[in-house]
Amino acid sequence: MKIVKKIAIALLVILIGMQFYRPEKNQAEGDYVAAFEAETQPTPEVKTILKSACYDCHSANTVYPWYNNIAPVSYWLADHVKDGKRHLNFSDWENYTVKKKDHKLEELVEEVEEGKMPLNEYTWTHYDARLDESQKKALMDWAKAARSNYESALQQE
Repeated sequence: MKIVKKIAIALLVILIGMQFYRPEKNQAEGDYVAAFEAETQPTPEVKTILKSACYDCHSANTVYPWYNNIAPVSYWLADHVKDGKRHLNFSDWENYTVKKKDHKLEELVEEVEEGKMPLNEYTWTHYDARLDESQKKALMDWAKAARSNYESALQQE
């Protein structure tokens, strides 16, 4: 029983120590998706969907829930955001090539269509990120229309 007590105390000390060393937050000033929205022209409905279901993990600004202040949750969320931005970062849109923009929108359609995005873990705590069929259709239709501009540009190259 002494070993269990020692392990519990060690874990408690580690957990308390983690509270003082938090990961860096993903927070930007200004309009962090302006270039993306200007170029792809989402409708007001699609902008709302992107804001509620996509931008927290796929842009330079995350709106954090209160429980992000508690480790190890803060580390878990930081990892999700880092991974999300690695796959698609709307704030970095202007630095993508035309081919990459087209591909990212193609992936967006596939992920939404297959129900992989937004992640279930995200929708558990963000009810407004749960997309119904009409929202999914609006998002996919917009992405397909935006892709057509990039496809035209790629054919001219």
